[in-house]
Amino acid sequence: MRTVAGPTDHVVVVGAGLAGLTAALHLLGAGRRVTIVERGTDPGGRMGRLDLPGGYRMDTGPTVLTMPELLDEAFRAVGDSLAARLDLVRLDPAYRAAFADGSTIDVHADADAMEAEVRKVCGPEAAGGYRDLRRWLTELYRTEIDTFIGANLDSPLSLLGPDLLRLARLGGFGRLGPRIDRFLPDERLRRIFSFQALYAGVSPAKALGAYGVIAYMDTIAGVYFPRGGMRAVPDALAAAAVDAGAEFLRGRRVTGLTWSNGRVDGVRHAAADPGGSDDGPATEVQPCDAVVLTTDLPEAYRLLGGAPRRPVPLRWAPSAVVAHLAVRGPVRFEGADLAHHTISFGAAWERTFAEIIDGGRLMSDPSLLLTRPTATDPSLAPPGRDLLFLLAPCPNLDTGPLDWPRLGPAYLDELLGTLAARGIDVEPEAVELVTPADWAAQGLAAGTPFSAAHTFAQTGPFRPRNLPRRRANVVLAGCGTTPGVGIPPVVLSGRLAAQRVTGS
Repeated sequence: MRTVAGPTDHVVVVGAGLAGLTAALHLLGAGRRVTIVERGTDPGGRMGRLDLPGGYRMDTGPTVLTMPELLDEAFRAVGDSLAARLDLVRLDPAYRAAFADGSTIDVHADADAMEAEVRKVCGPEAAGGYRDLRRWLTELYRTEIDTFIGANLDSPLSLLGPDLLRLARLGGFGRLGPRIDRFLPDERLRRIFSFQALYAGVSPAKALGAYGVIAYMDTIAGVYFPRGGMRAVPDALAAAAVDAGAEFLRGRRVTGLTWSNGRVDGVRHAAADPGGSDDGPATEVQPCDAVVLTTDLPEAYRLLGGAPRRPVPLRWAPSAVVAHLAVRGPVRFEGADLAHHTISFGAAWERTFAEIIDGGRLMSDPSLLLTRPTATDPSLAPPGRDLLFLLAPCPNLDTGPLDWPRLGPAYLDELLGTLAARGIDVEPEAVELVTPADWAAQGLAAGTPFSAAHTFAQTGPFRPRNLPRRRANVVLAGCGTTPGVGIPPVVLSGRLAAQRVTGS
């Protein structure tokens, strides 16, 4: 494994998202002095927060938390623990899937409970197929987690070994959708165990079979929720880092790097107030021996003086329209309170992926994710009120340069009408709408929060490197680099970045 050359006693981590915070904890645990520079007033990065008058506390970033043991690993690096910092609730069901034919399937992480659900809704043949699928996903995960997902890869040659042969034998280099289809005769189940490919920015029909590990994380390892909202996760990580000795500079925008003999020797930062000048008296330089950059890839490359050459340009993942809704509660569906996570599938499937990924169009028959955090933690909203997080996948601004300032409100009305027609009536009292235009205004490439898609040419050692060539003491972390998008990969990226610095 290649590592940062030269001294690494003092490391500056740019960005206090999950990648930056976990990198900081692992660095602190290895005896490094760490300074975290964050432009916001709160930690979290894309795992943001929005507090509205009246006592609404909304999460504005990812809502599906899996593999909490990776967070515990970061806490344990400094002698702390997840249990001491967070109150996690394991969700059961992890999801409730609702289909266009009116049927529903509850997704349980427990094998016996899920087999019983599949048998009840889909029949005995499907139940047997589920058991076989579960074994395949588990073996896939065990094959990949340490060798491919949780390891620093310097080149394609790093993949060579018995696990590569095992992954090939499991069908990891084939296509995910057809592999899932072999196990499951029921179209509804096929969707439940393959929709996660969209997290990776590709359709199930084109995703590598190796990305079945995302379905493992969701449907077998389980889905969790921290009391206090998802915001509790970065708050806890940041508190642990500060308690372990990290210096935390909040409200500071990194404007550049200073160099000496080909090495970064300082991080230039200024007040995050847009009215401030990058070169004015408010600009300061934080000396350092090494830097971990967790910004979006284009910003990281700007700070480094240019992007590395690639045979083909980076392809960005699809984006999403997200609506944060404060509503009179509880929201109901089929005579019961709406589950914590509900996936509302339209009748269309392959056409949906073609529209948003290839055609640059909105879904004509949308499949939607609804998250109701107040189902688990009612304190996030005032009494008698609910919070809803509505996510609709959509094209990024490269494939679909739509006029979102004009289109956004009308599209939200259309989505709410779709939900009402499916039996989920939502009457918002307050709305915060986020579109690809808003993601772009935050500096995210192509207006997508999901960064580079996980095509074959952007997977594993072919993904943007976390140790850029010709940058002796700079390491990247976050969803744009290895291993990729999603909370578990981003948390792992922080650990991998720290290992590039410490060598262990």
